[in-house]
Amino acid sequence: MQRGLFILIFQFIILFQFSFAQEKSSSIRFRAMFYNVENLFDSYNDSLTNDDEFTPMGTRHWTWAKMNQKVVGIYKTIVAVGEWEPPVFVGLCEIENGYVLYQLAHETPLLKYDYKIVHRDSPDPRGIDVALLFRNDLFELQESRFFKVTFLDEPNRKTREILYVRGTLAGIDTIHVFVNHWPSKFGGELESNSGRFAAANTLREKIDSIRVFYPDARILIMGDFNDEPESTPLVDGLKVCLDTNSTCPSELVSIASILKSKGQGSYKYQGVWGMIDQIIVSKSLLDQKHKIYTSPDNASVFKADFLLESDDSFVGDKPFRTFAGYKYHGGYSDHLPVFIDFIAK
Repeated sequence: MQRGLFILIFQFIILFQFSFAQEKSSSIRFRAMFYNVENLFDSYNDSLTNDDEFTPMGTRHWTWAKMNQKVVGIYKTIVAVGEWEPPVFVGLCEIENGYVLYQLAHETPLLKYDYKIVHRDSPDPRGIDVALLFRNDLFELQESRFFKVTFLDEPNRKTREILYVRGTLAGIDTIHVFVNHWPSKFGGELESNSGRFAAANTLREKIDSIRVFYPDARILIMGDFNDEPESTPLVDGLKVCLDTNSTCPSELVSIASILKSKGQGSYKYQGVWGMIDQIIVSKSLLDQKHKIYTSPDNASVFKADFLLESDDSFVGDKPFRTFAGYKYHGGYSDHLPVFIDFIAK
């Protein structure tokens, strides 16, 4: 009797494990990442932008060899973030132009993954832009646009545009993607807040216009916001919600806020890790009833050892950056990448 019961229990366990494995294997993972690559410039002088420091004779003594080393480092980081499968979306900022993006996507082993580039030169005075690489075998591009950030109190001020892409992921569902690089805190946080509010308002207007036609749109927002998730430009301007529990009229949930609450950070300033590189998603992307969905547990800061070095001034580690001030340091970036996985069923 006992032997028969044991066999029955054993068969039940095997059947449960088989069913779980089938369910797990039937889902597909797609990873999206964002990376501030810290001044990926070519070594040529562009007469239309303030890039003189990134030339061989400039203050940073930037050369072709240093550019190539940095491109290889970014390629290595993208592949490492993807683990066994390179990300379907790679959002980037602090890119000088299309040439360095071409070097990254076509002159490294990324070429075999057929990444396509969405980019255009922005009005930023330094010539740094945002861009998106996407896997052409996994994402069908339907629309791409660039939105100018308008400063009501400074109409002549120029900054990075906000990149927008819409398309179908793996032929399964439509995804709307925004890539951002908001104005910095140069001059002080309070003095510079208006610039980030301007970016927040621009982004908010574009999201609202999408929802007129797609009320349940699946939206992914990523970028360097030069501010923390709980900052007023994000909470009062973009109107993000900081967790998944509270009511959220904007239906925009800050995944970055949840990561920060777990002690994660993407950028270290004066010994303190912050979360200025962020991922935000629409609540519709957190709903498992859709064909593609995600959860905060599927996101993280990518903190690989090769992207870090010892923090001798404070404690622990810090990003292994390309420049320490104006001195070439030889690292990857002063930021760490962030990523999120989407599950398709």
